[in-house]
Amino acid sequence: MAAPGPQPTGTIAGINCANKDALSGADKLLCLIQDPFSATFHANAFWASLGTSIGVMILITLTFSLLRPRHTIVYAPKLKYADEKHAPPRIGKGLFEWVAPVIKVKEPALVEKAGMDAAIFLRFTRMLRNIFLALGVVGVAALVPANALGTNFEWLKNQQGYLAATTPQYLGKKSVLWVHVISVWAIDLIVAFFLWRNYMAVARLRRQYFESAEYLMSLHSRTLMITDIPVADRTDEGILRIADGVEHTAGIPTASIGRNVKELPDMIEEHDEAVRDLESILAKYLKNPDHLPAKRPTIKPSGKHWRHHSSDRVDAIDYLTERIRELEIQITHVRESIDKRNAMPFGFASYERIEEAHMVALAAKGKHPQGTTIELAPKPNDLIWKNLPLTKSSRQWRRFWNNFWVVILTIVWIAPNALIAIFLSNLSNLALVWPAFRRSFDGHSETWSAVQGIAAPALTSLIYLILPIIFRRLSQRGGDTTKSSRESHVVTKLYSFFVFNNLIVFSVFAVIYGFVAAVIKNKDQGAWKAIVKSKFFVSLLRGLCQVSYFWVVWMLQRQLGAAADLAQMLNLVWTWFCRTFLSPTPRQEIEWTAPPQFDYAVYYNYFLFYATVALCFATLQPLVLPITAFYFAIDYWLKKYLLLYVLITKHESGGQGWRILFNRLVFGVILANIVMALIIRGADDQAKNPWLKVFFVIPPPILMLGIKWYCARAFDPQMTYYTKAILKDPEHLADQGKKKRKNDRVASRFGHPALYKPLMTPMVHAKARQVMSQVYRGRLQDGLEGGVVGSPPASGYSDIAMDPMSQTHPGKSARVAEPPTKRDMFEVVPESKLDFAYFQNRAEFADQLGGNGELYGVPEDLISERSSTPRSFGGGYDESNPSSRASSPAPSAMGRRVYRDDMQALSPPLGRDHPAYYREDGSREAEGDLGQMSGTGRGFGKGRMYQHLRSDSESDLLRGAQPVGVAGTPSEERETYGLDRWRTGGSGYAGVSGHEMNDGRGNTGYDPYRGR
Repeated sequence: MAAPGPQPTGTIAGINCANKDALSGADKLLCLIQDPFSATFHANAFWASLGTSIGVMILITLTFSLLRPRHTIVYAPKLKYADEKHAPPRIGKGLFEWVAPVIKVKEPALVEKAGMDAAIFLRFTRMLRNIFLALGVVGVAALVPANALGTNFEWLKNQQGYLAATTPQYLGKKSVLWVHVISVWAIDLIVAFFLWRNYMAVARLRRQYFESAEYLMSLHSRTLMITDIPVADRTDEGILRIADGVEHTAGIPTASIGRNVKELPDMIEEHDEAVRDLESILAKYLKNPDHLPAKRPTIKPSGKHWRHHSSDRVDAIDYLTERIRELEIQITHVRESIDKRNAMPFGFASYERIEEAHMVALAAKGKHPQGTTIELAPKPNDLIWKNLPLTKSSRQWRRFWNNFWVVILTIVWIAPNALIAIFLSNLSNLALVWPAFRRSFDGHSETWSAVQGIAAPALTSLIYLILPIIFRRLSQRGGDTTKSSRESHVVTKLYSFFVFNNLIVFSVFAVIYGFVAAVIKNKDQGAWKAIVKSKFFVSLLRGLCQVSYFWVVWMLQRQLGAAADLAQMLNLVWTWFCRTFLSPTPRQEIEWTAPPQFDYAVYYNYFLFYATVALCFATLQPLVLPITAFYFAIDYWLKKYLLLYVLITKHESGGQGWRILFNRLVFGVILANIVMALIIRGADDQAKNPWLKVFFVIPPPILMLGIKWYCARAFDPQMTYYTKAILKDPEHLADQGKKKRKNDRVASRFGHPALYKPLMTPMVHAKARQVMSQVYRGRLQDGLEGGVVGSPPASGYSDIAMDPMSQTHPGKSARVAEPPTKRDMFEVVPESKLDFAYFQNRAEFADQLGGNGELYGVPEDLISERSSTPRSFGGGYDESNPSSRASSPAPSAMGRRVYRDDMQALSPPLGRDHPAYYREDGSREAEGDLGQMSGTGRGFGKGRMYQHLRSDSESDLLRGAQPVGVAGTPSEERETYGLDRWRTGGSGYAGVSGHEMNDGRGNTGYDPYRGR
């Protein structure tokens, strides 16, 4: 039986929308909601958008090629800052000489130069490119001809032009729908093949990552994180007992229970904010030091401090410097008062061998021994410390409220999203339903046209910039313990939000609205008859085919975003504007020269959303497939350049986010299968059995679920755990296994940063150094030397009867030495040193801008070559500032602060002041004048070439010492030092002969403790 033609042109739910002026306001709104793109997207719009996007993309790329050789700090900062191992290939000054190095770098080199996360991102992008190239062949070779041959061109007249012939909207020959059924199978098989192949490749990359020297030489690779520890087991000994109860290992781990840092993190955060506020005020006030403003800046004290001041507004410089001083003293006192008696419900256990830690983690998976959760520890800088003490119930409650607010936000956004799509993107629609606005619109059409072209894209872009921030904060408040897991949750939430609001609601809302309106108009015939008469599936087919033109044009415009990312135009314009019209602080200028961070969560969400849109509209508008393939083909090379030369990974996860991407893409394919089934049902509505062809597309979703199950079972264990039996320990790499590892210092390496992190020091421009004594009128010292304020104590040895020595007055105690001058309380930075190269290893910059230090050759938890122990927490930060005052030191850097009255001493000898000369140095030791540095630190002699060979015996002499003893009988002392009494049932090292202890470590096997 021949199928009847489509609904008459311009008729929606019985309403003739051809002449909207004759309709009521409600009918106009219905017409606009049902078909908001009827006058906007057609064949001419498609070709115009194609030409515009390609033309502008080529123009932006040419602009980048011209600017790149002249602005290397913007377009290739990693060439300047990365160490030799991680530096990308050199690029010439030619116009297109950047293309060849990008093409030549293969995946193994990419892992080494940019990191595993960057390699996984590019592999995912390349996989999407290959998928849509293959699907593009299916679409162009099968679907487009089938739709064109089956189209009834009599029905097509006066419609969307001949571009509509590529859709199944006007099919007269229903037999061509079998091509759609076969295409559904082809699409799923192609996607499944590429997912399986790339899952296997990612598993191989993860195995290579486990075998890499950086992983084998790291502390986190052999460390477990244990959370939800019961009160009775909140000791180092309790951690060992829990770990041993899960799986016996040949070696005894080194344990460290978490300590209660009290209000330290909040105090340090407040201190850092005060420092930045003071820097901003000083930068504005001292912009022209020769002509200071007549009136000093004022500020309103915060609510909890205003009572201490007689007026509402006080001198800003005096108030903030005094507040910084108070916070430094408070932080010092709190650090001195923290001990292990107030333990927290989390801790860490570090094993001698990587295999042992991974065996215990695998054995504890899903078991929760004694109510705890045992998992492999992340890198120290990946931890969200304030969420570690949360209880299970608190974490679950937070997750519930987190998900609740995400659902509320998603639902609330439906109405604004629809209004933006209907009215803001086309203000003439708003004029149809709002007579008062129509008069203004008709009288100032050119002005409102400009507003229309800016308002909708600007508002949408602003919302998309804010959404990741909202979801990131919600995930952190939801109890995520690591930043990597937080970013994974951001991806899932953003993807769900985009798919629901920007795809489903945006595409189907008009159809559902029209369907409900039609049912209401025909309610007199009975509810069921009204539903049948409205022909929901036919309306869905028509609505989705019409909205498909929008998605085709939208995908074409994505090329502009890819090219804009490459050109870094936003960064260039913003930096120029701030330096020209504002008063940036030295810290801000330093941060602008640092390599930007790549936001994986945002770009993963974009790519997953693009892929889902293309899959859902593959049979509706097959042209979207080659367009999407073209986008991913271009963006792959552009993002490859950015990740090699410009962008860094802030928190390297080692490629652990692959499963999130895999699962979202499987969901996208299943959603596309559902859409395709509904389209086939709507197009075959007049058949005797319209559900027959739908039954043939039911198995493909089951196939995708099967692929997911198989890949998880086959590859997940080897991607997560290092379970090989062959010993691959760092000491074997360094010395053929002849050395024994010493104390892992887990307490310092996995200690809360608030205990060790140096405090920030206010920075001022060197041009203002002469007037600092006039500007600052308060005091920052009460008998405390600058090198002591804000510094943590030498933990466990506060009873040593010696005061710290003065740095500025040799031979005198810091407590009685003359306090530093006012100018020493600030860090004076010369104009020539406003470069991230001089500060890349400083704690305050490394935390936000330096990732985990691997790019610069100083991984955070690297085990030292000399003793196979991790670098100390404080010593890991290189206070590499060439300024007048270093930041407050960490425990291992006590007394390193440098004071100088003559700024000329800041300049190194001729020929050695280039930032690259500071690239791979270790810690800096001040000795007399700045021009004469110690050979083991940042000196200008041979010590600069061998800075990483600095012996631990030259500093931190007490760090490896025995714990502080407790007076008592010999047996009591043995019990104090014995960490394994819980395995023997006795105390101390009972049952172990004395000669077994002579090597400093003793027998690490279990047999002596098990009575064998």
